[in-house]
Amino acid sequence: MAKTIKLTEDGLKKLEEELENLKTVGRADIAEKIKVARGYGDLSENSEYDEAKNEQAKIEARIVEIEAMLKNVEIIEDVKGKAKTVVVGVTVKVLDQEYDEECEYRVVGSTEADPRQGKISDESPVGKALMGKKVGDEVIVEAPGGEFKLKVVAISR
Repeated sequence: MAKTIKLTEDGLKKLEEELENLKTVGRADIAEKIKVARGYGDLSENSEYDEAKNEQAKIEARIVEIEAMLKNVEIIEDVKGKAKTVVVGVTVKVLDQEYDEECEYRVVGSTEADPRQGKISDESPVGKALMGKKVGDEVIVEAPGGEFKLKVVAISR
């Protein structure tokens, strides 16, 4: 059985937009590149043609990947009212006790995760450690770089 893909409404919208863009703009662009490359002559030694065909394969693979993901989507409902525990879809503020620094994360499904934008997966070491925790709870995160301690400061939707 295929793995369920957890997405917020925004994440679903972005994935659908990417799919539509790949099917329309992406395919049209690559078809034009292939047409131009064919005009250069002998295809056996035509690097432009080879490159265009490789790009076409990447686009088609991504389309198949997105379509498969969309078949197994579970929409993460917005948390109504005040969130009491850390669940997928909330924003959690934590205190890194070693460095005495506060960080804020939005907990999302693995497909939407983007740590640079403060979006962490519920399957990441930090996400796993925080799931189900309440304000005031302390957790030890077991990460590839070693263990560290976080304290949940606030949870919001």
